[in-house]
Amino acid sequence: MAGPAGNARRIGMASGDNPREEVRDEANDTLSRLLIPLAPVFAAAFLLITAFTFYEVVMRYVFNAPTIWVHETTTALTALCFAFGGAYCLGTNRHIRVVLIYDSVSQRVRRLLDVAISLVGAAACALMAWAAWNFAYKAFFTPTGQMHLETSGSAWNPPTPAIVKAVLFLILCVMCIQFLLQAIAHLRRKPTDENRSPEQELGDA
Repeated sequence: MAGPAGNARRIGMASGDNPREEVRDEANDTLSRLLIPLAPVFAAAFLLITAFTFYEVVMRYVFNAPTIWVHETTTALTALCFAFGGAYCLGTNRHIRVVLIYDSVSQRVRRLLDVAISLVGAAACALMAWAAWNFAYKAFFTPTGQMHLETSGSAWNPPTPAIVKAVLFLILCVMCIQFLLQAIAHLRRKPTDENRSPEQELGDA
């Protein structure tokens, strides 16, 4: 059921069948809809992180032959997964909510709160994206303007710092747009229309 408190589609089983229900995330807007197909890729990345970590433990403590690539690879993959997770949770209404005040006010006030929260979120992401752009630019270009990817400086020395900083900048830009789209959807939502998702509001426009 889609709504302000959640945004998922439940597919019920037929009578007498397995009582378990499948829950599918639904996107709040068109941009967020593009993120959903990428979720299994990042979920699989966590499996790789686990496998790489197990491999490192075995190589280090069983064969006394530690790797030079596992630590940096798993750190970079984890950072990328968590960055994507922020945009995914925002786009599918899966983020943590503090509803102590929200649930005690009228639908009209909730609508105003939704708009205000979305605008504040957009402003915060825009500021962080601006800061991330500076880091990403320096990670890709030298002070003289020549392109050179920033590396970790370790024995393996991969360009993971540049990749992570670039992806973080892109994710923050995406989240800023997501917040703006949600603010527009909340503005168009009728104060008494609690059960409509932002995506539905944008689709009616």
